This record gives sequence, C-alpha cells and structure tokens, in this order.
Amino acid sequence: MSTSLLLLLATVLYAGYNLFIKVSGDHIPASATTIVSATLVLQLAALFTSATFAGILTMRGMDILGLPPRAYLWAALAGICIGAAEITYLYLFGGLGTGAVKLSANIVIPFVVGGTIVLTVIVSAALFHEAFGWSQIAGSVLVVSGIILLYLDT
Repeated sequence: MSTSLLLLLATVLYAGYNLFIKVSGDHIPASATTIVSATLVLQLAALFTSATFAGILTMRGMDILGLPPRAYLWAALAGICIGAAEITYLYLFGGLGTGAVKLSANIVIPFVVGGTIVLTVIVSAALFHEAFGWSQIAGSVLVVSGIILLYLDT
C-alpha cells in the first residue's frame, strides 16, 4: 500500500474515531456519574481489531512478536495517553465534569487535534531533532489562530 493511501486511510479512521466518540458522548445521560464503561468498550473494540489483524498476520506466517522491549514500552505509554484522552473526550462530550455542558465536536476536535499538531511540531523538533523552520512556525501559528477563531465563535 502506498504511503499516500496509508496517510489518507489513517486520517479517515482517526476522523471516524473522533466523530464516533462524540456520538457516544451525546448518548451519555445527564444522570451519569462516570463514563468508564464506554471507554472500556472502546478499548475492547480496539483490542479486537488489533487481535484480528495479528491473527491474519500470524496465519500468513509473519512473526508478530519480534519487536525489541523498548518498542513495547513506548507503545504501552502511547496506549496510556490515548486511554486517558478517550476518557477526557467522553467527559467533554458527555458534559460530565464540565457543569453538564456537552461540548460540540466542531470545538473539541479541532482544539484537540490542532493542539496536538502544534505540540507535536515543537516536541519533535526538541526531542527528535526534526525540522523546525519558518514553515513549521508559520503552520503552527496558523493552526493556533484557527483554533482561537473556532473557540471564539462559541
């Protein structure tokens, strides 16, 4: 599969994740005190998807456990971050902990995804010594400006 096709697929799937978690949050009743069961279902579905993919690869004779321990450590840390992000998303979308105000997808998702872009640009330059020139600075400023414009409209 080409890099462009994988990038497009990852974008569509990540958009689906963001939008479906919003719909899940919309179905959280005002009387709910926690959203942990929804995050567990989300994680079980993700585990099922990964296990199915691993099963297919195993049936094709591929070694699915041949990674070094550090790869698993960093993957686990990424899993902790995404799990905590899912919990936070559902609290925002469900109105829990926000004074029962359910936030809209067109505010939360651009804020989180746009903020992720800016943080990633900065951290990847600082930690991984990746490119950080005028185009990254200008792009980050535009993303932050866009977030501010979207947020001011509420």
